[in-house]
Amino acid sequence: MVIVLSVLIALLSQVPGSGGLPPRPAVKTGLDVLVETGFRPLRGRRVGLVCNQSSINSRGVHIISLFREQKGFELKALFSPEHGLWGNADEKVPSGIDSRTGLKFYSLYGETLRPTPEALEGIDTLVFDIQDIGARFYTYISTMAMCMEEAARQGIRFVVLDRPNPISGRYVGGPVLDKTYEGRFISYFPMPAAHGMTVGELARMFNREFGVRCDLTVIKMQGWRRRMWFDETALPWRSPSPNMRNLAAAALYPGFGIVEQTNMSVGRGTIAPFELYGAPWLDGEKLAEELNQENLPGLQFVPVEFTPDASRFAGERCSGVRVVVTDRNQLDVVRAGMLFAETIYRLYGDTFAVEAIGPMIGDPAAARKIKEGVAADEIIAAWRPRFRQFLRQRQRYLLYP
Repeated sequence: MVIVLSVLIALLSQVPGSGGLPPRPAVKTGLDVLVETGFRPLRGRRVGLVCNQSSINSRGVHIISLFREQKGFELKALFSPEHGLWGNADEKVPSGIDSRTGLKFYSLYGETLRPTPEALEGIDTLVFDIQDIGARFYTYISTMAMCMEEAARQGIRFVVLDRPNPISGRYVGGPVLDKTYEGRFISYFPMPAAHGMTVGELARMFNREFGVRCDLTVIKMQGWRRRMWFDETALPWRSPSPNMRNLAAAALYPGFGIVEQTNMSVGRGTIAPFELYGAPWLDGEKLAEELNQENLPGLQFVPVEFTPDASRFAGERCSGVRVVVTDRNQLDVVRAGMLFAETIYRLYGDTFAVEAIGPMIGDPAAARKIKEGVAADEIIAAWRPRFRQFLRQRQRYLLYP
């Protein structure tokens, strides 16, 4: 039976599967550690700050407030990623003066995706402090890579204040990005769809493996372990982007996000983005039945109807599924996402624009193989040689047990 979305409003957006854990340990982010040192690595420096609304310490205080309260260095300019300085924009953002702080900010999601030499003039240290979610196509890590490249060109020190991978640092999944897609904003460097790394670890890998060669400093976290999900850190959650509202969405995104550029709604314009998937041409009951027969570990599919008030299919009634995580520690989300795309194409053929999964999953052959009837597990098997190579490469840059 289809459940209308209004009935689901009462359901909690959570990621079960962590019962029986000991009391949550305290984790200190790189920002917390920096503050505890009295900002020693920044003393006497002229600083540019790449941040957004997620750049808070363990007490919820924003990094701009912390930086402006001290006297040991000069905060010269702000740089904002996709969605803007305060994470409330879903379109290109112009540079300007921030109304909340009165500080000049340069948008890295407007006329340019990287800081220009003019924006960096007078800056000798660029600090990056933004919450990632663990997916290759989540654009903040591309922004970090481009900022690192520009810092290297200008001879500027680059400092990363490390933060947890919210979906833990254990899960790695998907194909290593094909060269066809390298250098794009959603696919900048070759790594799997779910990389299982922190931003600090990624910066270390970018710097050496991919030839960035900037003057890099990573301020490590204290107390974080790879097994930890975000809700085990005792850190406050602040949505890193407008539609990444909770840990359930973050857990699903590296796999189910591959359909974001197809002709399906991914729940934007609803109360549960990246948990709801559907379209006016789809039968949610049939899709849920087919997917539940797959017995995917850690997942259940509930048929729903919803009407987005923004983005794709705004104002149109959609039928689809709500993806419910029942055991996050059993979840292989990239495999689930591939089976999801395969099942939709099997049911609806070319009505479903499956070709659009290519840039997101990172394999230009994936959609063609789905159309040819190749099983998802066979497609995944072809990824293994490069995937194993990435795991060996990744190991050299991990900072936490």
